[in-house]
Amino acid sequence: MRAVLFDVDGVLIHSMFHPDPARCRNWSAHMEMDFGIDRDTFNQFFRKDFGEIVRGRRSIVDALDTFLPTIGVKINTLDFLTYWFENDTPLNLQLLDGIKRLQRTGAAKVYLATNQEHLRAFHLWKELRLNHIFDDMFYAARLGFAKPDAEFFEQVDQAIGPQSQAPLFFDDGQKNVDAANIHGWDGAMFMTEDDFFNHPWIKEQLK
Repeated sequence: MRAVLFDVDGVLIHSMFHPDPARCRNWSAHMEMDFGIDRDTFNQFFRKDFGEIVRGRRSIVDALDTFLPTIGVKINTLDFLTYWFENDTPLNLQLLDGIKRLQRTGAAKVYLATNQEHLRAFHLWKELRLNHIFDDMFYAARLGFAKPDAEFFEQVDQAIGPQSQAPLFFDDGQKNVDAANIHGWDGAMFMTEDDFFNHPWIKEQLK
């Protein structure tokens, strides 16, 4: 069985940065109306300590407790995170259907390989029930390293064990795909579901 791994944001979940507006998701679109939070102002949060949060070196709750008052927002951090997570999960159902079909062939074990901190990872795995589909989720805060760090891929290799075929990995970030290929994986750029269904190995298994 081949290990097939998928990024989450931009692959399993529709990206807010996709060039096709019809494929974009923007969980923060209504923040200003709901909480008085300007999106551009809030985006400062991702430019400060988010790398440390994603790698599990700082709690996202602690970081938001510190950050939100600096932009004049008075809201319970846990309530804000609930709002964030519930609105930031438009799943790519067509891709998920293809992954389930691949599983039924018996040709693959499927995993998530994603840059997440602990709380959103838990939400994805338990609340969205991705644990009912995927064999495991390798995420940055769990591993202590984030894509495209070489250590991220090394940690995943150790977890899945020796493979007879190079792991196949779908990601929407070119740097991550390049890093996977350098590591010896079969990295595949993902922009639409066609990149999954038309991949030669996937196509062979699903025919």
